[in-house]
Amino acid sequence: PVNEHYFGLVNFGNTCYCNSVLQALYFCRPFRDKVLAYKSQPRKKENLLTCLADLFHSIATQKKKVGVIPPKKFITRLRKENELFDNYMQQDAHEFLNYLLNTIADILQEERKQEKQNGRLPNGSIDNENNSPPDPTWVHEIFQGTLTNETRCLTCETISSKDEDFLDLSVDVEQNTSITHCLRGFSNTETLCSEYKYYCEECRSKQEAHKRMKVKKLPMILALHLKRFKYMDQLHRYTKLSYRVVFPLELRLFNTSGDATNPDRMYDLVAVVVHCGSGPNRGHYIAIVKSHDFWLLFDDDIVEVSVVTLAFLPQHH
Repeated sequence: PVNEHYFGLVNFGNTCYCNSVLQALYFCRPFRDKVLAYKSQPRKKENLLTCLADLFHSIATQKKKVGVIPPKKFITRLRKENELFDNYMQQDAHEFLNYLLNTIADILQEERKQEKQNGRLPNGSIDNENNSPPDPTWVHEIFQGTLTNETRCLTCETISSKDEDFLDLSVDVEQNTSITHCLRGFSNTETLCSEYKYYCEECRSKQEAHKRMKVKKLPMILALHLKRFKYMDQLHRYTKLSYRVVFPLELRLFNTSGDATNPDRMYDLVAVVVHCGSGPNRGHYIAIVKSHDFWLLFDDDIVEVSVVTLAFLPQHH
């Protein structure tokens, strides 16, 4: 396709967790466009977002269509900013995605705050600045959804609900299951009883209750995390649940609350980050992404375009 580039990323010592997530994000067009737009703004002091913008710009402006790029500046900055990633051990891709999105959001909110204080934005009065929550950023516009936690007292039937924002959804996995089934399990009703009784404001005492989680606001891009690493008490360590989880190429979410915005939104699969191996601190990450109706496999510096067919996808989980 015109103006599209497919570049592998050099591995700097077990950085495949990072490379795979970066490839998935690069082929997430709304995110890529915002990062490249950030690059075109006046130069700012170096941070994780400027390093990411430089990397994305470097890929997008290559003369060749296919090749390899070393994300050295980004990795160096990442290791400098967070000691969790400052080693040569295998890390968790989900943890990295979470850290990256939250860090970018923090950087954007801090810059916005500085601009308000410098009077470059309207409504920039510093007095009420400290009380108001920070404005949502484009990270929130792309990835943020809202869950609502509903608790119904079984004595007086009063329902109380509490909202909670998310940038990605973590769901439990079971043997021989599908993404759709995992998502249904996410919103199963739980009974609060015995020592877990719920304090009901209406009854003014602890009561048995039903509790369930629903999606109140669907995000533009839904990032799903399958909880494959489970802590086993008897082993005193995490082990990997290598269950087969079938994922569809199109996904509709059913477990939305009554007042959900866009309850019938259909999602198209655009990227999968895959962990190959037996445990959280070993193994290898690859990314499978969709670009212009082609599926590509990114394995660090290796890019395979034609090999990935739709039949290949469900086997990699």
